[in-house]
Amino acid sequence: MKDSFQSFSDIFKNRQPVKAPAYPWQDLALRVIKDLGVPDFKRSSVFKACKDLPVNIIEMALNDTKELCKTGAKWKYFFKIIDDRKIK
Repeated sequence: MKDSFQSFSDIFKNRQPVKAPAYPWQDLALRVIKDLGVPDFKRSSVFKACKDLPVNIIEMALNDTKELCKTGAKWKYFFKIIDDRKIK
């Protein structure tokens, strides 16, 4: 019985802390990826957009995507909106 408590305490000692994002735009990018179900091969594009563009543009594009795109790949619609906002 004592061994089980020893091993149980070892689990807590050896636990790795979860690192928080270093920059606010990284947290925003992770939220976009989670909310829109962005596939692995497009995640770097989300990080680049969140790094290069102002937060309000990303949040407006995210909200517009959630409201307007009810079916299909939401992440594709998100990138179309981002493209339109970059041009203006």
